Amino acid sequence: MDQLEHGRDGPSKPQPPQKNAYARLVQQHHSPRFKAFLHHIAEIMQLGGGTGEDPSVENDCPLRRAVREDLESNELNAKECSDKPAFQRAPKRKGASDIGRKMPAESNNQQRRRRDPGISQEEDFDLEEESIMSKKLGLIIVADAAGGRVVYNYTKQGSDFQKPYGLSEQKEQECVKVKQKKKNMGVYNLEKDKLLSGKFTKDHFLPNSLNLGYSYSDKIQGGNKRGFARMRNNSESARPAPSCERKRQLSESQVETRSSTDCGLKARQLEAPRGGTYASSPASEKKKNHRKSNRGRKRTVFETYMSKSDVSDGLKRGELIQGALRINPKRFHEAFIPSPDGTRDIFIDGVVARNRALNGDIVVVKLLPKEQWKVVKTAGSDREPEVGHDPVDDPDVIIEAQFDDSGVEEGQAGLPALLLDNVKKLSISINENANNTCSDSAQISNRKNTLKANDPRGFPETFLQRTAKVVYILEKKHSRAATGFIKPLTDKNSELSKRCAMFSPVDHRLPRVYVPLMDCPDTFVGRPEDYLNTIFICRIVEWKEDSNFATGHLAKSLGQAGEIEPETEGILTEYGVDFSDFSEAALECLSQSLPWTIPPEEFQKRRDLRKECVFTIDPATARDLDDALSCKPLPDGNFEVGVHIADVSYFLQEGTVLDEVASQRATSVYLVQKVVPMLPRLLCEELCSLNPMTDKLTFSVIWKLTPAGKILDEWFGRSIIRSCVKLNYDCAQSMIESPDKQFSPEEMPPIFPEHPLEEVHQAILNLHRIAKALRKQRFDGGALRLDQLKLSFTLDKDSGMPQGCYIYQYRDSNKLVEEFMLLANMAVAHKIFRSFQGQALLRRHPPPQTKMLEDLMEFCEQMGLNIDFSSAGTLHKSLNEAIGTDKYAVARREVMTHMCSRPMQMALYFCTGLLNDEAQFRHYALNVPLYTHFTSPIRRFPDVIVHRLLAAAIGCGRPVTLSAADIQKHADHCNDRKMASKRVQELSTELFFSVLVKESGPLESEGMVMGVLNESFDVLVLNYGVHKRVYCNALPLLDYRFTKVGKKPELTLIWEPETPEQEAIHQVISVFSLVEVVLKSENVPLKYSAILKRPGEVPME
Repeated sequence: MDQLEHGRDGPSKPQPPQKNAYARLVQQHHSPRFKAFLHHIAEIMQLGGGTGEDPSVENDCPLRRAVREDLESNELNAKECSDKPAFQRAPKRKGASDIGRKMPAESNNQQRRRRDPGISQEEDFDLEEESIMSKKLGLIIVADAAGGRVVYNYTKQGSDFQKPYGLSEQKEQECVKVKQKKKNMGVYNLEKDKLLSGKFTKDHFLPNSLNLGYSYSDKIQGGNKRGFARMRNNSESARPAPSCERKRQLSESQVETRSSTDCGLKARQLEAPRGGTYASSPASEKKKNHRKSNRGRKRTVFETYMSKSDVSDGLKRGELIQGALRINPKRFHEAFIPSPDGTRDIFIDGVVARNRALNGDIVVVKLLPKEQWKVVKTAGSDREPEVGHDPVDDPDVIIEAQFDDSGVEEGQAGLPALLLDNVKKLSISINENANNTCSDSAQISNRKNTLKANDPRGFPETFLQRTAKVVYILEKKHSRAATGFIKPLTDKNSELSKRCAMFSPVDHRLPRVYVPLMDCPDTFVGRPEDYLNTIFICRIVEWKEDSNFATGHLAKSLGQAGEIEPETEGILTEYGVDFSDFSEAALECLSQSLPWTIPPEEFQKRRDLRKECVFTIDPATARDLDDALSCKPLPDGNFEVGVHIADVSYFLQEGTVLDEVASQRATSVYLVQKVVPMLPRLLCEELCSLNPMTDKLTFSVIWKLTPAGKILDEWFGRSIIRSCVKLNYDCAQSMIESPDKQFSPEEMPPIFPEHPLEEVHQAILNLHRIAKALRKQRFDGGALRLDQLKLSFTLDKDSGMPQGCYIYQYRDSNKLVEEFMLLANMAVAHKIFRSFQGQALLRRHPPPQTKMLEDLMEFCEQMGLNIDFSSAGTLHKSLNEAIGTDKYAVARREVMTHMCSRPMQMALYFCTGLLNDEAQFRHYALNVPLYTHFTSPIRRFPDVIVHRLLAAAIGCGRPVTLSAADIQKHADHCNDRKMASKRVQELSTELFFSVLVKESGPLESEGMVMGVLNESFDVLVLNYGVHKRVYCNALPLLDYRFTKVGKKPELTLIWEPETPEQEAIHQVISVFSLVEVVLKSENVPLKYSAILKRPGEVPME
C-alpha cells in the first residue's frame, strides 16, 4: 500500500529504520572475519542501495563483465548493469544499523505484512517471492534447484525499472499478478515474464553458491517457506564452536518447528531427510486447495497422534513399527529407532517428524514413501557418506534461520536472517568463478542427471535407509525433567512475557519450555542478569500440537553452573534417579535393633560355613560387601570352591513398602564422589554387608573343581558365613604377584586369628590358578571381551574436589573375582531355568546389528585390519592379534573396542516365558546359552528376584507368585534403570574431569586418532582415557583437505609457518595416528577443548 502511494504521490513519509536480514545478521555475529565475508558477498550480490550509475567505481569485476556480456547475448540491455559495490568502502565501516537503513520503505512494508498473523499463509516468504521482490528492487535472482544463485542489477530502457527502488502502481500490480502464479522452485523463467522484453536462458551460480541440500522439487520440500534459511550443513564445521554449546540461544531443534503464527512462516511438513540423496516430492493440487481453504487459520506444528485402536491395528498388520527412540546428541535433528529385522536403523529426520517424542521414549512410527528414504550407498561405488554428514565437496557455508523467542500465542515474528557461518575461506577468487560461469548450463544438466540417477526408487533396499515419522508415543520413558537456564522473553511488551519466562535446556535434544514467572525467583523480572549462570530444574508438563515450545514449571534452583554438587543433582534429576531419603514406612521394614543377631532357627535351616576360610575382595572404598569367596583343598587333589552372596531376600520381604521402593530404584548408582543406594544404608552396609568377623546370612554356590577348572559337583543353598578378612584388590594382587613372599601383619588388613595369613595367601593363589584355567576355557570356547578404559580420581578429603586422575588398571585380582562370579551366574541360570522354564529371569545379549557389522567389516578391510567378525570368539582372537604387543597396544585396543562397540546391542533382562525361541536366550559376548545376575543383590534388583526364584527352586523359600508378565515388567524397568545408571556414571566422570582441567589445566598428552571426519577428528587422550574431538577450524592452518579411499578417511593439515622463512608443515591424520594434544578449559562452565599441537612444538613446562 505504501509503495503504491509512493508511485502516485511521490515519496511517502520516512519510515522508521527497519533492520533487514543482513543487518540483523551482522549485529548478531561480531566476528571481523565473518563481517568481512558478508560485506564481500553483499558487494557481489548488490543488495545495497547503490544504483550502479556512479562512474567513480571502477568496472573491474570479471564476474560482472561475464554476466553483462551474457545478458547482452541474450538480448537484455546490460549497458547500465551496475559494477558498483552495494556497500562502499568508507574510511570507517558502516555499522549494521546503517546498512539496515538502506532498505526502502516498500521492503520494510513487505516485512511488516509478512509479520501480520492475519495475513494469509500465501504471503509467506519463499524463493519465488524473493524473486518477485528482487524485481521490485531492480534485481534478478536466478536460482537452480540446488540452491545456487546469482543476482543481477538489470535495467530496461524506457521502463520504470531503471530506478532500483520504487515502482509505479501499474508495475506493482503486475508484480503481484506474477507473484500469485506461484511458480515452481528452480530456475526462474524470465522468458515468460512480461516485465522483460528480452530472453534469458542461461543460469549463473553465485561464487560459493549457497547449497540448499534439497533435490529438485516443484516447491521447497514440505511447503517450507524459509527458502535458503532452512537447511544446515551437517558437517562438523556446521556445529557451533564448542565454547558456545552451553550458552545456547535458539537450537535448530526449535528453529525447525517454528510455526506460522510464531514467525510468519509455514509450518514445516515432513520432508526428505538430510544427509543423503532424495527424489522430488511435488505438492499435489489437493494440498494446495486445502492450504487455500485454511487461510488465516492457526496452523498446527505437529501431527495429531493416531488413536490407540488404530495404532494397535497398524502394529498387528505390520504397517507400523515400534521401538525406543534414540536422538543423536551431537546432531539433534537426527533420531533413530532400531529396525525389527536387525538391519540398518530407521531414520527420523527433524523435530516435526519426532512429533514431540523425547529420547528413550517407546514410539510407534510410520514409514515414509520410498522416494523419501535416504540413499546411504550408491550403486557401483564403494564410497558411503557418513551418517549425518553432507558430501565433502559441499560449500563451506551453512544457512540457518535464527529467530527470537517470542511466544506463539502472541504471533510475534521476524523475518529469518540468512546466517552464513563456519566459512573456511574468506577470499573468493572472482576470476576463477567468472571462468566457471561458462560451464554452468552443463553443471545444471549434470545435476539433473545425477539426481535422476540417485532417485531412491531406483536403488535396491540394501543401499537405502528407511525413514519414518512418529505417530504415537507408547510409553514416555524420558523423565521429562531437564537442567538449564532461564531468561526473559525477547518481546518484553507481549502479554506472554508478562506471564512466562523461557527455559533453555542444556541438553539440546529437549525443547525449550515456557515456565510461569511465578516459578522464577522473586528478583528475576527486575534483574534477570543475576541468573544467567544459575542452573534450574524444569519439568515438562505439556507439549501441544500447535506450539513450538513445551510448557512446564521450574522445580528447583540448583546453584551456580560448573559447581560439582549442583551439577550432580541436575544429572540425577534429569535421568530420573531417586536420591531422596528412604521413607519411615520403608525403614520400618527392617530391624531397628543393632547389633542384629541371627535368629536361632536360621542355624537349623542353613549350612554353617563359619569355620571355613571365607574372605571378601573389593575396592578399597567399598562398604556394601555382597560377595565372598572360599577355597578349600580336598584330599584327592581337587578343590571345594564357594561363592557366597549376601542373602538380601531374607531381609527384603516380597510385597513390602521397601520392596516396592527397591524395585523402582532397580539399581544403585555409582558417582565419582558417592553412591546413590538401591537399599537403605542400614541394610546394605550393616545387615547384609559381609563385613569381616561377623556372622552373616548368605546364599552359596559350592563346586568341587579340578585344578584345571572342570566342575565335578555343585551345591546350591542358604548358608551362614564369617568372613576372616576384607581384602582390597591391591592386597590380593600383591599376593598373586609374590607367591613366595611372607607377608607381615602390617602389610595386610586385620585377619581373624582362626585363619592365619598364610592360609588366606594360599587360598588366593589356588583361586588364581583355577580362575586362569576357567578364563582360558571361556575364551577358547568363543567368548568375547571388549574392555573400555575407566577413569578414576583422587579427591580432596575436605573439599571433595578432584586433585588428580588415573586410568583404572584391570589386573589379575579383578579377573579372579570376575571368573567365579560368572561361574556362579551361569550355574544359577541353568538351575532356575530347569525349575521355572516359563518364569526364569535371565539376561541375554543379542548378536551385533547385521548391517552395522557389515559396514564395520568393510571399513576394517579398507584399513588393512584382518578382523574376523564371524563369531564372538573369532572377533576376540583377531582383535588381540591386530593390536600388537608394543607400548601402544592398549591404546589401539581402546580404539578398536570403540569401533567394535558400535554394532553391538545392549544386554537385556528378560522373562523366559515371553520369548519363545530359546536361541534368543543366548549371551553373545559370553557365548553361553543361559546367563543371569545372581551375585549383587545389594545393588541390583534383578538379583533379588533371582534369589527368590532360586530359593523356590531348591525348596528353601516361598513359592513363586509373580507371573511371567510381572517378571517381564520388572525386567523392562530394570533395563531402563541400568542404562540410565550407566549414563549418569559417565556424566559424573565427565563432570569431575572437566573440573580437573579447569583447576589443573591445561593438560598435555599424547593421543591416538579414533576416527576422521571431513573437518574434525576424534582423539583418544592416552594419559586420561577420554575421547575428544579436535576441530580443524580451531587450528592455525592455511588449509586442510579431506580425502577418502574406499572407507579409509584421511585429513591433511597444512600448518601456517611460524616465521616467513619457514615452509608450511603438512600433517596427515588417519585412524591410529599418534598426535600431541592440549586440553584447555573454556570460559563456559564444564567445557574444555582439545587443541592439536603443531608438529615439533616443544612441550609446555
